[in-house]
Amino acid sequence: MPDQQIVQANQQSSRRIPELLKKAGQPTGAAACLVVAADAYIIERNDATSVIAGYPWFTDWGRDAMISLPGLFLATGRASEAVGVLATFANASKDGLIPNRFPDESVTPEYNTVDASLWFIYAWWKYGQYTGDWQFCAQLWPTVRSIIDGYRLGTQFNIHVNERGLVCAAAEGFQLTWMDAKVGDWVVTPRRGYPVEVNALWYNALCCAAQVGRNIDPQFADRCVEWAKQTRLSFVATFWLSDAGYLADLINQNGKVDTSLRPNQLLALSLPFPLLAGEQARQVLYAVWKHLLTPMGLRSLSPTHPDYHPYYQGNQLKRDAAYHQGTVWAWLIGPFITAYRYAYGRNTNTANISRRLLAPLLDHLTSAGLGHISEVFMADTPHKACGCFAQAWSVAELLRLWAEEFQGEPLELPDAIMG
Repeated sequence: MPDQQIVQANQQSSRRIPELLKKAGQPTGAAACLVVAADAYIIERNDATSVIAGYPWFTDWGRDAMISLPGLFLATGRASEAVGVLATFANASKDGLIPNRFPDESVTPEYNTVDASLWFIYAWWKYGQYTGDWQFCAQLWPTVRSIIDGYRLGTQFNIHVNERGLVCAAAEGFQLTWMDAKVGDWVVTPRRGYPVEVNALWYNALCCAAQVGRNIDPQFADRCVEWAKQTRLSFVATFWLSDAGYLADLINQNGKVDTSLRPNQLLALSLPFPLLAGEQARQVLYAVWKHLLTPMGLRSLSPTHPDYHPYYQGNQLKRDAAYHQGTVWAWLIGPFITAYRYAYGRNTNTANISRRLLAPLLDHLTSAGLGHISEVFMADTPHKACGCFAQAWSVAELLRLWAEEFQGEPLELPDAIMG
């Protein structure tokens, strides 16, 4: 790059960083670093705002964008830009589904996802909670209603709600949940049937729609209340493993229970409308803490499982075989800490413990992709960073925690818990 262009780029950066920090309320330390990092993932696609899932090889994915929206936009004072993201995906919705991703090489979106649309309703509700801009939320109501109707009546990829109010996704040959590794025709973790986190998201989508829809579409909102009640009753009865003390990861269409210990069940505790409480919630946290928690995030599968892969390395086949079969995901620390503080109380003790749990990831800002959080880490020690060196939802979930669990206070550890 010519010297003049370098100078101009540096000047633009020096002006932009203070602007970003001002919007976010002038954070310092690690929080300031995360606020600046967030800016790298916010893009314009055909004059519309979107989110790049990660660098160096991801494009914009619906699921990643919606999970990331509260942290990247709402926690950083950029809610006006969140409007563009929600509108971008709402405008591309089809048959009750928002796009799974916008491919770089094509203008045609791909829709093979069961959870992205439910995450859309979560992000839409979060936007309203942060901003109070219910007028914009009302503009997106047709998309929200089309999602709920699409799931209830059945849509693409054999996504439908059964007579007990639970969501099934059963299309052969497709990777529909966030555990979406696929090599050729091999879907590594197919999870066909009733995935636990999808049903937690479905329940939350109904609750969010019922709450916001009271002043927009009261009759439909009332129906959402009734559907949510049915889903709640069926959820616990279906997924709770009383002998194990945690939730099943999947129930297939034939009723076979997948008892694999995975982090997906945390969404039944961490989403705005939890499905478990009390001792059941604490049992889930104990199991996840004992088997899945690492300094860099959560393992995607318990080390006690025969399919557990301790290392994410080798060729694409070997990497994808390990991708959701043990590999640690940084973004999952967000649901874990929110679930932990829900189950054990939002008090000084849980806040201090949560800060301690975040410390290794904050230290990671100075390694790998400098100023960013990596996508994944090796499942076994020393938990080496791998995958993308900069991942949107890894950064975003730390920002969401900063805003929602620590009320925007500095993320540096107090002396009392430096240990």
